[in-house]
Amino acid sequence: MAIDPFMVGVARLRRQPGASIHCAVEGIFDPTGELDPTSPGESYVPEGEIVRFDGTLEAISGGVVATGHVTGRWRGQCRRCATAVGGPIDVIVKERCIEGVTSEDDEAYPLEGDLVDLGPVVRDAIVLELPLAPLCKEDCQGLCASCGADLNAGACDCEAPIDPRWATLDALRDQD
Repeated sequence: MAIDPFMVGVARLRRQPGASIHCAVEGIFDPTGELDPTSPGESYVPEGEIVRFDGTLEAISGGVVATGHVTGRWRGQCRRCATAVGGPIDVIVKERCIEGVTSEDDEAYPLEGDLVDLGPVVRDAIVLELPLAPLCKEDCQGLCASCGADLNAGACDCEAPIDPRWATLDALRDQD
């Protein structure tokens, strides 16, 4: 049986409320594949990508507070020109892990005995940080609507399409 790298023992820490320890763990982002992208336009964390939590665990009454940085990498397609894009993820987290979490408590993660599972904390932080509509660059020109040429490489030879709603007025322009 494989050991989950995000499971951290906190028995000694919990005996001293207010005490804290440094914690650095890393592991595969989504080993089960349940968070795979459902469409080509979605940004995602590549299969087998290693993600990290580096921070502190502090004992509080009834649980632990995890504070630190979650890092990883993402991939996707530019929403304008469809080229492959990607980049780093570095997000600051501060989450409570407490005993007796109910399904209605969406402000905390469960603490089971003397083990805290940082996996859900890391996964949630990364999923929330993924870009919804990634761009290869801020001023990406996209693709030509007529011929599909990449306008970042240069202008295409297509003529602007004529809007039939205004075609009658274009006849007036030609008289000048």
